[in-house]
Amino acid sequence: MSQPLLLMAAGGTGGHMFPAQALAEAMLNRGWRVRLSTDARGARYTGGFSHSTEITEVSSATFARGGLVAKAMVAPRIAAGVLSAARQMMRDRPDVVVGFGGYPSIPALGAAVLLKRPRMIHEQNGVLGRVNQLFASRVACVACGVWPTDLPEGAGGVYVGNPVRKAVLDRAGASYIVPGDYPMSILVMGGSQGARILSDVVPDAIANLPDDIRRHLRVGHQARPEDIDRVTARYGALGIDAEVQAFFQDVPRRMSEAQLVISRAGASSIADLTVIGRPAILIPYAAAAGDHQTANARGLVDAGAAILIPESALDVASLGAQMAAVLSNPDAALHMSQAALAAGLPDATERLVAVVTELAERTD
Repeated sequence: MSQPLLLMAAGGTGGHMFPAQALAEAMLNRGWRVRLSTDARGARYTGGFSHSTEITEVSSATFARGGLVAKAMVAPRIAAGVLSAARQMMRDRPDVVVGFGGYPSIPALGAAVLLKRPRMIHEQNGVLGRVNQLFASRVACVACGVWPTDLPEGAGGVYVGNPVRKAVLDRAGASYIVPGDYPMSILVMGGSQGARILSDVVPDAIANLPDDIRRHLRVGHQARPEDIDRVTARYGALGIDAEVQAFFQDVPRRMSEAQLVISRAGASSIADLTVIGRPAILIPYAAAAGDHQTANARGLVDAGAAILIPESALDVASLGAQMAAVLSNPDAALHMSQAALAAGLPDATERLVAVVTELAERTD
């Protein structure tokens, strides 16, 4: 009996790629072949994928960037990508196609629609992304990372949660050391698009904390590459022990060691926080489509696991006050960590695997 083939299609951000990586790990362990279809941006995130995952780069494009000439080329590039994916699909028929969102997922999903292959999508956020909106009523189901998710008419949804990588699961429920009179860690994660305002505000907010808190702190701060030097210099000028990088390969370790996480409210970050269980201050990215990051944060905030500061209200004083409220109150910080754990779905990958395998069996 030949190995079943899972074709995953995902866009070029960690929010799309990390759940795909988690599903790939699980399906490979079950004896499936796994192929990932992405673009050059997405390929930057494939270092953590098993070498057994086949990686293919596809032609796709977005109307959201570029001038008139670039926009005029979008439709032909997408069409070429769909036709190329369809030819590949006819040579090597996938048992299931799963889209994770982003424009690079269009070719594989479009080809699956044309060839009537079993297909579904996973939506990480509480509001469907543009591509997933396009395909939601053309797939067998939408596996939702956040519940409730606003689905278009004709789309069927099932709540599975957001899968996390094995490196995160290995830290699931790690013991939380409450803030106190000893070394403490703060992890700052801004995401690839929304990091600049955190780089502008966080260092000064930390510098303004009471000395009996600030002198114990060390900071891990993700910043945009072009901001690294100035953010590093700012922390240095303020006398704050900080490590600033564009991307931390060891986020699960850093998160498990943190007393407080300051982050955008991307779906993968929320999932990691709930599986590991850490207090957070969330600043939803104001430019996110459909304000989906605010929707993502709602569950944690309502559970008492996180504090939400809208980007429009973010300044040194407001952030500093909320940081001090957590770091000066060990009992409250412990409650937040426990509430985060209670809101998590560490079995999200298994739930997604069940949906994928059920779809494959249904269409045998």
